[in-house]
Amino acid sequence: MARTTPSEPAAARLAALAALLADETRAVFCLALLDGRAWTAGELARGAGVAPSTASEHLGKLVAGGLLAEERQGRHRYLRLAGRQAAQVVEELAAYAAPGGEPPARSLRAASTAHALARGRTCYDHLAGRLGIRITEAMTTRGLLRQDTGFALTEDGLAWFGALGVPLDTASRRPLARGCLDWTERRPHLAGAAGAALCRHAMEAGWCERVGTGRAVRATPEGLRALTARLGIDPASIDGR
Repeated sequence: MARTTPSEPAAARLAALAALLADETRAVFCLALLDGRAWTAGELARGAGVAPSTASEHLGKLVAGGLLAEERQGRHRYLRLAGRQAAQVVEELAAYAAPGGEPPARSLRAASTAHALARGRTCYDHLAGRLGIRITEAMTTRGLLRQDTGFALTEDGLAWFGALGVPLDTASRRPLARGCLDWTERRPHLAGAAGAALCRHAMEAGWCERVGTGRAVRATPEGLRALTARLGIDPASIDGR
């Protein structure tokens, strides 16, 4: 194997990426933006409990490093993850960083937030947490999704999306189905174009709704009925009972 020197470009880029996420405040911003939405610098500052000037400095570094993108509308500066690849890096590093599970919550509010995120959340543009895992498991059990040789929709799976009236962009360069390691469940949930389309449909059809202003989501009573009818999911399994 060729010797890698400190001036190796790939090594330098990896070190720069690691340095971006080495600060806890910047990591908090990236995790918050996994909900797939754009937030103002002020909203992110309040969520992280830091001063606006501190947030601005950290956000500038994340934008310069390519993890975040910014948009300006009038007086407001909106930040979002730079794309699906950036979201994948953050989610998978979060899963890798907590192999033994999350530490105990230090307050009732923290415990409630952790419970809501574990029950269901958006991972950029697809569903994660127990909600995402149960959907993925049910699709696999019913032969709609294969996981034995990587994630792939079956013919029945394609027909299932068609019956839902959910179009899939099969011509896109984005993988139709991809496994994304869930950092709370330690198993892969459905990502890719199919995962994004299903998440979008679940929100638009009223199957799921956001909890508060973060990225936690929960299945509505209508959504639980739909998931039971279409995938045979036991509602109690999503709540963790």
